[in-house]
Amino acid sequence: MEVTKEQLDNAAWRKATRSGDSGDCLEVAPLAGGWVGIRDSEHPEKPPYVVSRSVWNAFIDGAKKGEFDF
Repeated sequence: MEVTKEQLDNAAWRKATRSGDSGDCLEVAPLAGGWVGIRDSEHPEKPPYVVSRSVWNAFIDGAKKGEFDF
């Protein structure tokens, strides 16, 4: 399934509360068909990166375990 521009434009984008009002954060949105959209909150006009729900879940699992800490 392909994600349409309309789906992305109407997506319920969310960002972490930790980012506050700075706009310096990633935003995510659940999309139809088991996809997840990811975009830079400072540049919402740019095309988002779209991944499957299983890829998103693997990333979240790794983040919770500290695998991406710098």
